[in-house]
Amino acid sequence: MNQKLFSAIQKRVASSSAPAHAHCDGPCGIYDPASARITAEAVRSMTKKILALVPPDASDAEATARYHNTLSRYVAIKEEQAEETKRELLILWTDYFKPPHLEEYPDLHDIFWKAAKLCSACKVEVSPQHADELLESIEKIHHLFWKTKGREIPWTLAGG
Repeated sequence: MNQKLFSAIQKRVASSSAPAHAHCDGPCGIYDPASARITAEAVRSMTKKILALVPPDASDAEATARYHNTLSRYVAIKEEQAEETKRELLILWTDYFKPPHLEEYPDLHDIFWKAAKLCSACKVEVSPQHADELLESIEKIHHLFWKTKGREIPWTLAGG
């Protein structure tokens, strides 16, 4: 009976075309806000690059096509990275932080909620202010996270 059930489950899983994503509903214990920082830095970088693009003369079809191609790539990257930042933050918020952390840091939920909202704002807008505020929020989370581990890890930006 168990073998038949196992085989049926295995066939069902094997036939599923939906990709599985995780980090991590298993008890891996590996958490670090660095991944959110890196993706948020990409959001800020793409925001700056979008705003720095200069539209070409409309009569130059080839330059206009290059401009639109570059702009659309920058926008896609900015939005993907903002979504990934939100995902990384939500993992920390919902998987790592526990009730004792909330007792010690009563503003924990507010910090994460605002950071997640900034991720959404960065997707919807091209705002250097919101991109900077997102990184500032992640810096708060970085320091709070490492305090819970009893460690002081300096805040360092990869992109400067």
